[in-house]
This record gives sequence, structure tokens and C-alpha cells, in this order.
Amino acid sequence: MAGFKFSAGVGLLGLAARSLAVPAPINSDPTTTFSPPKLTGGFGPFTNVSSGGPWVGPTAIGPTGINTGTSHGPYPGPTGINNGTSHGPYPGPTGINNGTSHGPYPGPTTIITTITSDGPNPTTIITTITSPGLYPGPTGISNVTSHGSYTGPPPTTTGALSTTVLAPSIPALPPAPDASSYPSDGQLHAPQPAPYTPAGGVGTNGSAPLYRVLSDFDYQSIALALHQEWIELDLFHWGLAQFSAEEFEKAGLTAEDRHLIEFMADQEVGHATLLSNILGPSAPKQCTYNYPATNVHEFIDFAQKLTRYGEAGVYGFLNHLNAHDVGQLLLQSITTEARQQMIFRQFEGLFPMPEWFEVGIPQSWAWSLLAPYISSCPENNTRLVWQNYPALTILNQPNPFRINGSNGWNETADGGYTNTALYQDVDESDDCTKSTDVGVSCAPGITRNRSIPLSYPGRRVFLEWDAPGQPIGPNNSYVTDTQAGAPKFAAWVSQLNVTYSPLENIQGNSASTVQPDVSTVYGNPAINGTIFLALTDEELYVTPYNLTQLNPHVYAVGMYQSG
Repeated sequence: MAGFKFSAGVGLLGLAARSLAVPAPINSDPTTTFSPPKLTGGFGPFTNVSSGGPWVGPTAIGPTGINTGTSHGPYPGPTGINNGTSHGPYPGPTGINNGTSHGPYPGPTTIITTITSDGPNPTTIITTITSPGLYPGPTGISNVTSHGSYTGPPPTTTGALSTTVLAPSIPALPPAPDASSYPSDGQLHAPQPAPYTPAGGVGTNGSAPLYRVLSDFDYQSIALALHQEWIELDLFHWGLAQFSAEEFEKAGLTAEDRHLIEFMADQEVGHATLLSNILGPSAPKQCTYNYPATNVHEFIDFAQKLTRYGEAGVYGFLNHLNAHDVGQLLLQSITTEARQQMIFRQFEGLFPMPEWFEVGIPQSWAWSLLAPYISSCPENNTRLVWQNYPALTILNQPNPFRINGSNGWNETADGGYTNTALYQDVDESDDCTKSTDVGVSCAPGITRNRSIPLSYPGRRVFLEWDAPGQPIGPNNSYVTDTQAGAPKFAAWVSQLNVTYSPLENIQGNSASTVQPDVSTVYGNPAINGTIFLALTDEELYVTPYNLTQLNPHVYAVGMYQSG
């Protein structure tokens, strides 16, 4: 195990530690333990944390002379809201006919909400929201039934969108000279722009947000996210249409579960509308797709992997956007997708959230994982700039449908990239979906905890990868490519960590490596859940915020079901 080298987790958690003179080793052996910084002064013992009664401590005087330690009785609530009165069931959006074409989104020009009180002093509250009248919303949801591999003519345009390229890679630079100049001591160091408002921040000067992209980086990142929303909308509807109610019931998913999948598809209508509005008329339209699933279990596995890289792909660029206002809207949609991913894990009988931190990946990784499942797109659909890496296949990808998931071999349905689990070849005697035993069952549930883990530190993982130059993506119009040299390492990308393990027994386009034993902090296993695996030609030190620096060294990418 001494061959492992660590990157982001050790370095990132070590940043705070180093500022407090706590050692934070880098590129150390897997036996490294982390000593979190100790808090000193100012807190004192907490002695009354179990009492549920009223505050009986010292009286505090607020800024306007109000005795904040005195009880003022229950909050009466706003005058104009009849608290607790039922207003009837929510009628739901009028333009969403479950599972069918929705047509152009009509988009109300003005929404007026009126609430009138019934008290002795009647009060009317009127809330008016006016639509800015931008792009009218998605118009390409009419072709959600065509699926399968692309069989059309050769593309007339190939490769990623490109213009003049200034350099082969972005140079690695040190932090800005003033990056550590702010004294993090809990005091205020500049005049306050307004009461209760500290100086600083981005977008805090009162300027009205425009919610439009400000750079090529913004446009291409949001366009990638929109492609993700489109495929999710199609996939969720496809699964419900492809498999019968009886097949879902046999897989342990009830009518209520199916309704939840349909509701998640409706969420994607909102997400696609939002991102289309931001990009305007040139926004990518919905395409046609192909999926590796042949039964309900495989559909659920593919959905939980697809929502994983969709979520991680946005986390990777969100804080790099020039348009911070756009980032705010995207944040409020991608957190919904994070919930979707957890729900599909529950449907699959996996532990719902085995990590302490969510992972972010570069756009080119997300596009590499997404593009193979797009068959064709409408003519003149906006093209993307992102790279398509060759596929990485996990030959012994852990199979979550097996009682002993690590015993699978060649049990993936799609030949790389997501490495979707096969269910059809699992023997009934080793089928955990049929078990009712605690610690064994992987039937759908709020949470499951396996006695036999899907993977574990020290597990030998067998890998196979494609050569570059393969046509892929919409209309086979993109081409896989890499700038890296021959693969030498496997980069395990999960939570805050990038951990390298050397490739062994390299023979052509195949090799093996050993799953590392690494933690984020306090012994939390860094390699857990649905994670990302990349082959690289060197062990480059990167952290979550600059993970894209690794791109020129990446040869192939795939997903690993570690837990």
C-alpha cells in the first residue's frame, strides 16, 4: 500500500491546519492520520444543551433597546394570512401532461397572488411577479420516443467547437499575492456598507442581476448542464414507458415510487426551461438518446449514475462562472438533482448518502460520460467545446444487485463510461434484491447497510480502456481525444480527494490497480459511493477548485461503484 499518493483531500484539509501550525503531510502513505485544528478560547463548556425549557440566562439588550431575553409570547403571524386554513389541493401546472409532449411553455406574463384576512381589520396582500419575457422555453420535447444508436449518414461537422487556441494547457500559477492578506480573526476590518452588513462579497453592491451568461465559459458550461437536464427528462419518461407497472412492482417499486419518478421528470421541465431562458434562442434543444438498460433494475442503476455525473459536473464549474447570478439559479436547480441521485440510490437498495462531501468534476469529464448516450440532435443544434475522453471500463465493476457485489466480472451493460450494472446475469442465489435479511437485502428502501461491502481498500481492480479517435456523441459527430501520454496511474476522484494508485500488469490497453485506503478526515472513507476513476500519465497535485489542471494528463474516464 505504500505506492499510493494522495492529493486533494490531504492538501485541502491541510490548508486550514497549516495556518494553525498543525502538520498536514502531502503525498504520504495511506497510514496518514489527520489531526483537526483544536479550537481554543471563547467557547467555554456547554452545560445546558439538553434542556428544552425557556432561556433562563442573562438578559441581553439588543441594538434598539429591546430586552431580547424577555418572552413576548407566541408569534401572531402576518395580519393578512389566515394561518392554518386549507386552501384546497394544489391544482398543479396546467401545461404538463404527464409523460407526453408539453409543447412550447406558455409562461404567464404576470402572476398575481391575493390573500385577504378575515379578522376585525381586513387586510389584503397582493404579490405581483412579472415575467421578463425572455426565450419562451423548451420547444423540443416532442420527440421523446425515438431511442437507439445513431444509424444516420456520416456527420458533416466533427469534433468539438473550437477557435484560436493560445496554448496547449493552462499554466499552473501560485496564489495571488494578497490571497492570504485578510486577517481571519472574527473582527470587522472595513466600514459596513449598511447596517448588519459586513464589507465584501460578490454581487452585494445593490446592482440588479441580469441572469445572463457573460463569457464563452459561462455559455458552454450552461449548455452542458442543459444537455444534462434534457437527457434526464427523457430518461425518466423513457423508463416509465419502457417497463410495465408489473415489472416495476416485481423490482419492488410501487405506484407511489413511479409517481415520484414522474415528478422528477416534471422537475426537469423546470430546469430545462430555466437554462434555456438563460441561454436564449441558441440554447441546445432536446435530442434523441440510447440507454443501456434492459430491465427496471438496470434503468435505476443507470439513472443513479447519470444523475451523479450531472450533479458533479455542475459542482465542478459552478464557482468559476463569470455570471454569479446565473450560478445562484443553477445552484438552486442542481441541489434538486442531488436529491434525485439519492432517491435512485434508495430505489437501488444502496446506502443513500455514504459520503461527507459531494464531488465535483470538470466539464470535459461530464461531457465524456454524457455524450455516448446521445444518438442524434436537431440540425444546427449548438455544439459544445468540451473534450471527449476515451472510455474506461471496470472489468470487475462492483455489482450492487449481488449479495457479494465485488464478485462480479464483465457485468456492465455499456462497455465503459458509466459502467452500468447488469442485473439479468445475476443468479437467484446471489440476488440481494430478493433477500429480506437485514445486512443482505438490497431491495428498495429508505436505507440499506450491507454486511458485505461492494468494494474495500486493497481490492484489485481490473481496467480496460479504448484508444482515442472514436466517433461518439450526437450523430457520431464528436471524436474521443486525449493529450496525455501512456497511462501510468489511476486517479480516484471522490469527495475532496484525488488519490493516485499505480497501474500494474500493463498489457496494451489493460491493467490492474489496487483500491486505496484513504480518508477525508476523522477516518471517513474517501472512496465510497458512486465515484469517478480516471487514468493519468502523472500524479499531479490538484484540489477541488483546480481539478481541471489534471485534464491534459487524463487518458480515459469512467465511473466506479465503490459503495
